[in-house]
Amino acid sequence: MAFVEYNPHPDGKRIDDCTIRALTKVLNKDWEQIYIELAFQGYLMRLMPDSKSAWGAYLFNRGFTQEIVPNTCPDCYTVSQFCEDYPQGTYVLATNNHVVAVDSGNYFDTWDSGDEPIVYVWRKEG
Repeated sequence: MAFVEYNPHPDGKRIDDCTIRALTKVLNKDWEQIYIELAFQGYLMRLMPDSKSAWGAYLFNRGFTQEIVPNTCPDCYTVSQFCEDYPQGTYVLATNNHVVAVDSGNYFDTWDSGDEPIVYVWRKEG
């Protein structure tokens, strides 16, 4: 399990684009393509592109399933702990205010978000 610095923004900007960044990693698409596809998903649903409902529908339509993190310890199951428990597979983790990509036990982000408690998980099927 390791943090891997990852910023696919075409201009290298560090902006509020965590959803787009995470989806580029798990779907192997470039930043512009994810941005446009999420904008269209948001338009179809009459939501902002980075709303949880819009990007959740986007992932669902691409073979991901959502799993809720058990509420036995709502503030203690972190990104890094998840990666230790799930060293295989591709996931998108949602915290209260952030989205991060996980692949093969590593988490990809512009900053070390390993201590962030997760709320729910999208798992790539297959």
